[in-house]
Amino acid sequence: MNSDKIIQELRLKYTGKNIIAIPKDEPSEIICEIDPTSLHPEKSTALAIVDKSAPHYHKKSTEVYEVIKGTLTVYKDGKDFNLKEKDKITIEPNVVHYAEGDEAWFYTYSTPGWTFEDHILVESNS
Repeated sequence: MNSDKIIQELRLKYTGKNIIAIPKDEPSEIICEIDPTSLHPEKSTALAIVDKSAPHYHKKSTEVYEVIKGTLTVYKDGKDFNLKEKDKITIEPNVVHYAEGDEAWFYTYSTPGWTFEDHILVESNS
């Protein structure tokens, strides 16, 4: 992933928005909080760019992923879902999931809004 280029592009397009690189050293996931939970706890919107996200779940939030660039494979409930541009998938609370792509860009809509406390990592079997 060309993280420097992606972060620069996000900073230009979404001036002043919080950008999170995971992990910080060699990111495989970059998140830009476009409409953060801090503005309204009931919802949030982020733009994620992913090579591979870590398996995790949310106790409270329902997420909807909407692919805007590239292709994305979402793994949830032991099944894989191959998404292309304009495709959406809903992820309910307590469902372990992760995503893989080749710098796939997608919106993440969370209800209630996303928080670090509600982002619970689980060990990967891979």
